[in-house]
Amino acid sequence: MLYLLILNNPRILPSPGVFGILQSMLYFLAALPILVLLSLMILLRWSGQRAGPAAWAVCVAVAALAYGLTPQVFWVSQLKGLFLSLFVLAVLWPALFLYHVVDQVGGIRAIARWLESAIHERGVLLIVLAWAFSGLLEGLAGFGLPIAVVAPMLVGLGVPPVMAVASTAVGHAWAVTFGDMGVIYQTLVGVVKMDASLLAPMAALMLGVACLACGLATAHILRQGRRWPIVVVLGLLMGFTQYVLAVAGLTPLAAFGAGLTGTLGGIMLGKRTRAAKRSIDLPPHLMTQPPDPQLPALALSSYALIDALISYGVLTALMAAIALVRPLHDVLNPLVWQMSFPEVVTRSGFVTLAGLGQAFRPLVHPGTSILLVAWLSYGLYRWLGHCKPGSWRTAAASTWKSAAPASVGIIATVGLSALMDHCGMTLRLAQGLSSVMGAFFAIVSPLVGILGAFATGSNNNSNVLFAPLQKSAALLLAIDPRLLISAQTAGGALGSMLAPAKIIVGCSTVGLNGREGEVLRKTLAYGLVIGLCLGGLAWVLVRWGGW
Repeated sequence: MLYLLILNNPRILPSPGVFGILQSMLYFLAALPILVLLSLMILLRWSGQRAGPAAWAVCVAVAALAYGLTPQVFWVSQLKGLFLSLFVLAVLWPALFLYHVVDQVGGIRAIARWLESAIHERGVLLIVLAWAFSGLLEGLAGFGLPIAVVAPMLVGLGVPPVMAVASTAVGHAWAVTFGDMGVIYQTLVGVVKMDASLLAPMAALMLGVACLACGLATAHILRQGRRWPIVVVLGLLMGFTQYVLAVAGLTPLAAFGAGLTGTLGGIMLGKRTRAAKRSIDLPPHLMTQPPDPQLPALALSSYALIDALISYGVLTALMAAIALVRPLHDVLNPLVWQMSFPEVVTRSGFVTLAGLGQAFRPLVHPGTSILLVAWLSYGLYRWLGHCKPGSWRTAAASTWKSAAPASVGIIATVGLSALMDHCGMTLRLAQGLSSVMGAFFAIVSPLVGILGAFATGSNNNSNVLFAPLQKSAALLLAIDPRLLISAQTAGGALGSMLAPAKIIVGCSTVGLNGREGEVLRKTLAYGLVIGLCLGGLAWVLVRWGGW
């Protein structure tokens, strides 16, 4: 108790130097859970389900010893984290089940083969799948669905699993802010109390630059760097489409439209290459084993493609209808499950105001649509005779094998982030960055967003935590708030490629359970480099652009 009083009351300290040392200790302790999680996953190669609980335990200890954790703060934070975890898992489990149902008829492999035939250049095909097509899926649903769907497709095309997950994690990040039919952007606008039309141009500009950078990074991960001219063309096309839709007020369609434009553009550009270049360009030592020649003919048949397109096409149409058809949305949206939480205060005086937890609207939640389509798909396949009786049990068993361990890691990491939030640890980290950088805060502004997304597993949560801080810092530094808020959400989108929860989702779909650290080692450098590039752009706009 005396330690807490000293750390939070500098007047009782014997000298300012001692106070500075203790404050530095507080910053280090706030970062310790994240450092432990990174170290265990990257250096020791622990799985997410092992590293997550270990880092959570460290966070509890730090919060109790240095940040005044109380029983009430603990249970409120963990209950909020659990509800948020269930919100995410309600997408993960149905998405994996649908994937395995479709995979029973060879549909996933058939989609990859169809795109392979449509895009003759294999290198372009890989880039389009991991970058544009995953962005399209992020625009529709998000919540890790792009990685869960696209990474297995890349593996089916011969890409090593670690490379497949890493390239898709990096490739889809640009679409996160305007993804999920614009839900995250609407939350951002509400948090900062700013007109959506005023914020959209700068946010779309930042995310357009991020789109191009993510495309180049994806090509590099897939060893397709020499195709940078095609990436630049598609990146400019996608960024322009996203900008036009966002500025026009169609933010729910901005990421989806950009991803669709990139996919169609990739098909057009891919068909212009010579047939002689159809072979894959990955180095031989990076190739996975070719498909088993004894695979049933069903996997290669034309109706497997039709089955898959029907399943995912119906899912796309259903989610688009729920989001965009106002009368239908108004009928389904009112049913909501949401828990109210009391105000809590740590012993060190950090206050978390009373409020509502994660809202769960079961009739408009993506997981409901996915689960419905999964069961309808199975019924259709059985009626057509395309799968064996009881094959749903095989799909369910495969889902359990992948999703159960992934769920442990997700619950632990989200619980850790909720605890850091309620004890003031995440906020202290962001404040430390701003105080150290001063006038150069614009450079680290995207990094704050990345930090928030990594710690909370969500761009949405990162914006809720740090967007008001970015706005306040902008006003103090005489910077246009739209610039730092846009840099914040662009950084939060990039943080999606580093969030352990999403990496766990991707690894679970390609048989990489326990190897999430290998993926994180690949995505970490790209996320930080792109974040610094966006920070440099923000600084240039402040220094010479008059923002």
